[in-house]
Amino acid sequence: MSVAVPEAAHRQVAPRRGAGLLWHQIRYEQLTFWRNPQSAFFTFVFPVLIISIFGGLFGQAKDTSFYYGGDALQYYVSTIIAMSVLGSCYSQLAVVLATRRQTGILKRVRATPLPASVYFVGLLAHCVLVSFVDVLLIIVVGRFYGLSLPASAQWLSIVVSLVLGATAYCALGAAVASMIRNADAAPAVVQFVMFPLVIISGTMVPIHGAIGTIAGALPVKPLNDALLTAFTGGGSGFPWHDHGTLLAWGAVSAVVAIRRFRWDPRPE
Repeated sequence: MSVAVPEAAHRQVAPRRGAGLLWHQIRYEQLTFWRNPQSAFFTFVFPVLIISIFGGLFGQAKDTSFYYGGDALQYYVSTIIAMSVLGSCYSQLAVVLATRRQTGILKRVRATPLPASVYFVGLLAHCVLVSFVDVLLIIVVGRFYGLSLPASAQWLSIVVSLVLGATAYCALGAAVASMIRNADAAPAVVQFVMFPLVIISGTMVPIHGAIGTIAGALPVKPLNDALLTAFTGGGSGFPWHDHGTLLAWGAVSAVVAIRRFRWDPRPE
């Protein structure tokens, strides 16, 4: 004897099952990350070390036009936060996807009942969570050196900027991963893209003039500028131009990643 399940009840069960699978996948990615303590340790220690060095050197510096109207500590907290989000969402994701594809993990995942969307959303959510932990650590260390926190009205802009930046960098990481032929080449290819972006965007030294204008059209400087504007209180509302640039990079990178993505290892 069969029992008919009401359609409304079926619609209620499906979302809960999807949410449960997504939570399980995020938890799996987190466990995998923390089971490599050396990697996890340096993921969080590196930005803390960098901001500690800059805090010790520039903690007492005054506001100046060289740092776009803020002080040196506000500038470097903003740029190191952006670099940490780039590292967690772009670098980590690109290397993980290239490695998992080459070792056959993606192919095996594809053969399971786990929906592809749940797998990738779980992986992206993990990268975003790691980047946000980095952000909190950098701000806490910055406060130790006398960092002035943004006004309460600026925090929503900061959160939106971080979400857009993390999304754009995840999409960029997936796009670059689709072009990497083997796992051994992944770190070199990722760094080849990352380091010029970090340098030209003024992460370590402010970049002015024509180079700064060019960097503004690339994906790193817009997040630098959006965060710096919030920390210095240099503008009201949202930095729409910076957000638009991040959205554009995220959309283009997502299209490239989707069109070029492969589950199977590339032939040698």
